[in-house]
Amino acid sequence: MASIEVSNKQVILKDYVTGVPKESDMLIKCTKLPLQLKDGAQDILVKNLYLSCDPYMRGRMKNIASYFTAPFTPGLVINGHGISKVVISNHPEFKQGDLVAGFTGWEEYSIIPEGRGMRKILHTDVPISYYIGALGLPGHTAYIGFFKVSSPKPGETVYISAAAGAVGQLVGQFAKLHGCYVVGSAGSKEKVDLLKNRLGFDDAFNYKEEPDLNAALKRYLPNGIDIYFENVGGDMLEAVLENMNIFGRIAVCGMISQYNLEQGKGIKNLSQIIIRRIKMEGFLEPDYAKTYPEFVEKVKGYIKEGKIVCMEDITDGLENAPAAFVGLFHGKNIGKQIVRICDDK
Repeated sequence: MASIEVSNKQVILKDYVTGVPKESDMLIKCTKLPLQLKDGAQDILVKNLYLSCDPYMRGRMKNIASYFTAPFTPGLVINGHGISKVVISNHPEFKQGDLVAGFTGWEEYSIIPEGRGMRKILHTDVPISYYIGALGLPGHTAYIGFFKVSSPKPGETVYISAAAGAVGQLVGQFAKLHGCYVVGSAGSKEKVDLLKNRLGFDDAFNYKEEPDLNAALKRYLPNGIDIYFENVGGDMLEAVLENMNIFGRIAVCGMISQYNLEQGKGIKNLSQIIIRRIKMEGFLEPDYAKTYPEFVEKVKGYIKEGKIVCMEDITDGLENAPAAFVGLFHGKNIGKQIVRICDDK
């Protein structure tokens, strides 16, 4: 008997990307996928519901090893974090109908070899899209970067660049819950208003309106910076180093200003790290995988108690995924950028 086939729309990387990514760097392709799995392998076949657009994916569009994982292959499906429903399973830990979160293809259906990298979603008392946002990679990144890397103390001053993004907005809210004074920067008046009026930041500013970032930081943070959560790099990092307090900490999460450059910007005042005895530490979320259950339990509680606001920017339709991804590098998203392929019905 012939197997049942389904139409499977996919997002394909055309070729390696130079400069700022464009929608035309990706194409939409429709294929057919048999609804069956090979015998003898513990694979699962999933229907993808939500996909996560993340800045780190830009590094995988270059023909070099990324800090996160291997580069994408031109002509093949892009992949990243997503939320899916199990359609067929040969794996003992997953059954048909399970909701899962992990690495999947930018396509309607994906086969996940041995269920690798997938976590079962056990708690559906919050929107499942949160498992690629506040309860997923961005949330866990914010949690470990602030609580584990930055070693915060109540009353300290925290500054966050790209503060309206998926990670930054949560760092700020964690810092407020911890009793810190929190300032963020973003790239529009709308985002600045969001930080101050919706997310509870003590203050915020539009970096695009500041001709002198050093002066801006002195104005908004007159007592200096104890903790800087770094998402931007470049000129912002230079200005921050001039405004760090003695024994300050910098948690280096990302440097989005550098991702599309062929040659990254050099920092001219690194001597401030010595003078001010600054601890500057880069980190990756997978290094702290063991803290994920602790993180979910705590942050899910915050969400249900209304102590954390989860901002999502949802784009509908797989065919619109390239535009949603490219928008990250033009500051179009407010909060976590998600592509909704379909709901969980």
